[in-house]
Amino acid sequence: MSFKAEYIWIDGTEPTAKLRSKTKILADGAELPVWGFDGSSTNQAEGHASDRVLKPVASFPDPIRGGDDVLVMCEVFEIDGTPHVSNTRAALREVAERYAAQESLFGIEQEYTFFQGSRPLGFPDGGFPAPQGGYYCGVGADEIFGRPVVEKHLENCLAAGLGISGINAEVMPGQWEFQVGPLSPLEVSDHLWVARWLLYRTAEDFGISATLDPKPAKGDWNGAGAHTNFSTKAMRENYAAIIEAAESLGRDEKPLEHIKNYGVGVESRLTGAHETAPWNEYSYGVSNRGASVRIPWQVEVDQKGYIEDRRPNANMDPYVVTRLMVDTCGSALEKAGLV
Repeated sequence: MSFKAEYIWIDGTEPTAKLRSKTKILADGAELPVWGFDGSSTNQAEGHASDRVLKPVASFPDPIRGGDDVLVMCEVFEIDGTPHVSNTRAALREVAERYAAQESLFGIEQEYTFFQGSRPLGFPDGGFPAPQGGYYCGVGADEIFGRPVVEKHLENCLAAGLGISGINAEVMPGQWEFQVGPLSPLEVSDHLWVARWLLYRTAEDFGISATLDPKPAKGDWNGAGAHTNFSTKAMRENYAAIIEAAESLGRDEKPLEHIKNYGVGVESRLTGAHETAPWNEYSYGVSNRGASVRIPWQVEVDQKGYIEDRRPNANMDPYVVTRLMVDTCGSALEKAGLV
């Protein structure tokens, strides 16, 4: 007997990387081996030296094929064993280990938009739907588009053992969100990437595509983000650590460093309208969805909890975003003696 292993990896496409995958057949009971691929076809190598290496880092039951088949998240390496330049997980591993004692946790809210052909799902041909407002967490065929895909994606994520914590319809027609976490930095990032792969693969069976474009419809329509909720052990116990973390994200060159790595096209989404702060201004506030970083009202009441960085785009790389937040906040909390 044998089983199928779907090896999933992140390619070298710029400015936004894409997911790739291929299937390996393995004998029952076999360990997941290191595998190779043609990097010249994924923007990760030149044709004259095209071999690249896939190293499994996490595996999950495959909810689409079923049985003993698995989904395998991989890191990409050079043939000499060094991480490929596109391997952003490797850099996160180092930072996560450095600040492991702080016990960082993340919850990521992944927004996305369904398209059918060249238009968002629910947009009539040659025109526009009613203005946004009623679609958010709505119900009914006149306001909700794509629910069968969303429900099947949720089922698939749960069957795969991913840390999915919720779903909801978003502000624009055809726009949805799922949440992953709370999980550690590496876990939340692995789970988010696999959930994205399952989103694309599930929608494929319905003849629908899903995009993480941060501004899928121009004009008076909300963009698509990946609001990133973050805490450390100290933040979950001490409000002073909450304030220090929020302050640290706005110091020196940190706002620009983060924004530059929060997803291509961030300036098209962070305009100061549609529940965003301007991309070039940093702010934080309690219960303020127009701030760069929001402190939920309950956190202020409880004097402990987490912060929400509202700046990351839907198309952000979670390995990069979690690394930056752990590094910036972790370092600041250490210096302030709040660990």
